[in-house]
Amino acid sequence: MRPFEGRRVLLGVTGGIAAYKSATLARELTLAGAEVDVVLTRSAREFVGAITFEALTGRPVFDQLIAVGHALDHIRLPRSAQVIVVAPATADFIARAAIGRADDLLTASLLAAGDVPVLVVPSMNDRMWAHPQVQRNVARLREIGYHVLDPEVGLLASREEGSGAGRMPEPATIIAHIARLLEPASSLHGKHVVVSAGPTREALDPVRYLSNHSTGKMGVALAAAAWRRGAEVTLVAGPLAVAYPVGPRVVAVQSTQEMAEAVGAALATADALIMAAAPADFRAAQMADQKIKKGAKGSEPPSLALAFTTDILQATRDARRAGCVVVGFALETEQLEANARAKLQKKELDLVVANRAEEGAGFGYDTNRVTLIGRDGSKVDLPLQSKADVADAILDRVTGLFDGR
Repeated sequence: MRPFEGRRVLLGVTGGIAAYKSATLARELTLAGAEVDVVLTRSAREFVGAITFEALTGRPVFDQLIAVGHALDHIRLPRSAQVIVVAPATADFIARAAIGRADDLLTASLLAAGDVPVLVVPSMNDRMWAHPQVQRNVARLREIGYHVLDPEVGLLASREEGSGAGRMPEPATIIAHIARLLEPASSLHGKHVVVSAGPTREALDPVRYLSNHSTGKMGVALAAAAWRRGAEVTLVAGPLAVAYPVGPRVVAVQSTQEMAEAVGAALATADALIMAAAPADFRAAQMADQKIKKGAKGSEPPSLALAFTTDILQATRDARRAGCVVVGFALETEQLEANARAKLQKKELDLVVANRAEEGAGFGYDTNRVTLIGRDGSKVDLPLQSKADVADAILDRVTGLFDGR
């Protein structure tokens, strides 16, 4: 799985109760294709055993700075890694790292890391995290060049719902940040990418709406992949059936008009717009103030007058910056290529992603089968694959368009 396949991660685990999450983190990284070398501090071994990590990673676990046959582990391990992650990072570890201690294998490895990126994931009681000395130590780590995740607010080991941050982020969040550090630099780095995702809802009355079967999976995959590649990402999201991705700034909307306004506002600084959303094409010509009643038995249902919603790609054409790469989607049930090419021309797109509503592709599925059609006349048929892989294929084309300009 990109970008973990064949990459080596050095995972340091320190002595906090959140070390149990580190076992899941090691497992998920291994399943994604990474080689994971685990370094346990002495106190970490009080919370979770080395054999657990060895079983999950299939690799030996390291916990001694001075041991026969392992005298240079503190040099070899960091130099063979593409990223170093410390999760959880206790207040004590953060203090030792901030002043450059080398009194165990993990801190010594950090000093020998050179230019290998380091991700520190704090975990402690919320009062400890808020202490000025801890904050000074964290600031020092960031000054050194380490990447430090802010802890989350949530239930703590003391069984208190912390009033402030302190809880270690979940493994999925940590993995997203590791992926961003592992991703090779590309022309997408530092660009502002605006992605729309999901359906919109057009109210018929206070309790009913018009919509479609879109879940937002494709748009979320695109936003996640663009952020992983180093972009600043704004995700304009209708009501999604999946969780928001880690990293992008999310603007939540309901109606097509709200989506059009949010996209228009984000375009002021956008280098790319990827319209993966499926906004509703129709709305009620007049929304009912009260719930529309079914009526007496045998009566005819009320007629419903419809009006067109805003065409977002058309409405935002004048708001696009010069050089902005614009990608549209065309989900069709017939004449796929002809309709997609017509959309490409009419809405002045650089690339249109055409996909047919069929089994295994389109709304609701984790997979998709698409055809990429470019303004230059190019056409690429992609096989049925995960939406994450489709997202990377689309972004490869977007990157190529940036390089071409």
